[in-house]
Amino acid sequence: MAIDLDLTADLKEAAHLATSAGSTDRLLADALDALRPVIPYDLATVMLLDGDRLTVRMARGPLADDRVHRHHLELDRFPSLRAAIDRGEARLFTEHDHADGDGDPFDGVLDLPHGHACMVVPLVAEGRRMGLVTFDQQVCRPYGEGPLGLARVYGRLLAHAMRYEHQSAVLRRMRDQWAEHNRLLAESVAGRADAGQLLTRAVSPAMQRVVELSRQVAPTETPVLITGETGSGKEVVANAIHGWSRRGGRPMVSVNCAALPPTLIESELFGHVKGAFSGATGKRMGRFQAANGTTLFLDEVGELPLGLQAKLLRVVQDGTFEPVGSDRTVRVDVRLIAATHVDLARAVAGGRFREDLYYRLHVFPIEVPPLRERKDDIPRIAADVLASLARRTGSGPWSVSDAEIARLQRYRWPGNVRELVNALERATILARGPELHVAVEEEELAPPPAVEEGPPATLEAVERAHIDRVVRGCDGRIHGPGGAADLLGLNPSTLRSRMKRLGLEASRYRKKSSPL
Repeated sequence: MAIDLDLTADLKEAAHLATSAGSTDRLLADALDALRPVIPYDLATVMLLDGDRLTVRMARGPLADDRVHRHHLELDRFPSLRAAIDRGEARLFTEHDHADGDGDPFDGVLDLPHGHACMVVPLVAEGRRMGLVTFDQQVCRPYGEGPLGLARVYGRLLAHAMRYEHQSAVLRRMRDQWAEHNRLLAESVAGRADAGQLLTRAVSPAMQRVVELSRQVAPTETPVLITGETGSGKEVVANAIHGWSRRGGRPMVSVNCAALPPTLIESELFGHVKGAFSGATGKRMGRFQAANGTTLFLDEVGELPLGLQAKLLRVVQDGTFEPVGSDRTVRVDVRLIAATHVDLARAVAGGRFREDLYYRLHVFPIEVPPLRERKDDIPRIAADVLASLARRTGSGPWSVSDAEIARLQRYRWPGNVRELVNALERATILARGPELHVAVEEEELAPPPAVEEGPPATLEAVERAHIDRVVRGCDGRIHGPGGAADLLGLNPSTLRSRMKRLGLEASRYRKKSSPL
């Protein structure tokens, strides 16, 4: 077949497009358009192979309508197409092939005349079978060997271009994923001590049981549901499980389901494509993709909107989802740890949480006890928090006396460990010396233990001991926020008078701090 200069230029343009980087859809559209002067067609399609199904990814030409774009084929019904793909051989189709063979791949979609020109070109690169390019022309004569040869060469070029585009997309996703990992890692390690070390230093039997369960489940891929009151340390437990797991070499990805509005939580978890909603000016990777190959911690999962729970269930079951605004399925390998302060069983009974999702998450439950049930851990927690604050601020070191620890152990801690951490940080800010007084709500303090032996103390003796303990805890400071008068709810002059009456002279406290 003779090829004039114009056709040669068209073929070069087609080859250039087929080997240029760009989005896959644009690449396929431009490449098919550039080929039309070389191989005339009324319909050209690129059909991608997914298992045993061929699906139209791109269609060009006058016959490329919506029906064609939605078309797909099962290879079991078209052994000739399967053979072309398996052998990597382009072939022409005749009227006999359509009448006595598999039938026309576009039967029921297009009304093409008998004997129309048709050929298929397999897309194979580096041993990977990716699909077919099909060419159809309504003229009643077959394509010749010349167009078949050109299509065969072109199919190889296009297959390699698609392979290159696929690898480039993988590299871009990996780059985005690692960028997101680095950002999350920087957030997660800032100001935090190692969670596993913190957890294993627990001395209370209740927390030692939590440590035991966490170590047992960590090496598995089993979902974990951590329950407990707000502020009890559920995220510390999740970090420890991740750190002890085979995925511990990569940062754990976290998201608080209660901290995001319902309109944004789906995009935060699953990502979105450009234009998926108002404000979606670009593509964004969600937390599930960022957690591919590592652990995802879903904090306050009980606050997840009911409509989104079905999508989460699918990810938990088979590891697949579609980003918001996309019809492309994404597959991820994620270890899931969830936490909640909500009674999920009650939420299921009330219709606020899916029962099937509950049982998927509730495979290995761990309950973190509130701080009031593990007060033996308060000295250890206080020491760790103060050491961390000293490192972070460059101040300190600080300490808490045994008497002060005993007072903290009488407090109910409705805000749990989080409240203790906040109280300690406030104490370091107000401190006038190395020994701290930790202010808490007096009404939440349990009375000191009763004296079991000896005569009962007089009211004056109890008052004297209490004022002495508070003033010592404040390093002798009477005035100002956090001072002894402030903590006792007295006017400073009233407190001075009462101290003098009880024989508590100010001079006895001056060795610890500056003069009153």
